[in-house]
Amino acid sequence: MIILRHIFMLLFLTSPIAAQDVDLELVLLADTTGSITDEEIQFQRKGYSDAILSGGVLDAIKYTFTGKIAVTYVEWGDYRRQEVIVPWTIIANKQDAESFSKQLHSVRRFAYGRNAIGSALLKGKELIEKNNISAIRRVIDISGDSAKNYNGPSITHARQQVLASNITINGLPILCRDCSDTPPEKNLVENYTDHIIGGSGAFVVTVENMELFSAVVERKLILEISGKLPSEMFAKNAK
Repeated sequence: MIILRHIFMLLFLTSPIAAQDVDLELVLLADTTGSITDEEIQFQRKGYSDAILSGGVLDAIKYTFTGKIAVTYVEWGDYRRQEVIVPWTIIANKQDAESFSKQLHSVRRFAYGRNAIGSALLKGKELIEKNNISAIRRVIDISGDSAKNYNGPSITHARQQVLASNITINGLPILCRDCSDTPPEKNLVENYTDHIIGGSGAFVVTVENMELFSAVVERKLILEISGKLPSEMFAKNAK
């Protein structure tokens, strides 16, 4: 009986499911609606790539309980278009991060159309619930230059479903891309705070200058990976 018990424990510890245990499942939902140009999409991807490869993020992963996280990168447009650009990737070291980064730059644009934030949130929920990964925490991180929802399920409906599944929603409202041509949406931060984010430890970090984009994303990822809250809910820069 003792021998059988040892065999069982050995099989459990070396099974694929056990090997997938991570601290965090993180869905990165990036806005690629009609207001976002192809050049801006590539800029966003580069910002996330630089952040994932940064020493700060890799250190944050290293010092989690399991020493690894699971990340997927999804671009969202209208209710029919939520495209997985990078599938679930386990990141535990620089090599894993480089693999994620390489995939991020190897796919063309697929998502476009008018805002469907509700559909994007439900896609994030589906991706978390249908993977073969067990995590201590589960987070959807949504970015965008608007909090409006033109089609698909309402934000309220989607948000309720996501929170009921014990998934946290964090927000990255983009306040300014090229402000000479596209002024920021009025009350964007307030709308993200009041109507989109939610769950345990939910927070918003803003981007007011695209030159700071990768630094802001890095800071946000460090907070999400470490499970710490920012000293202020709204951070106007990467300091």
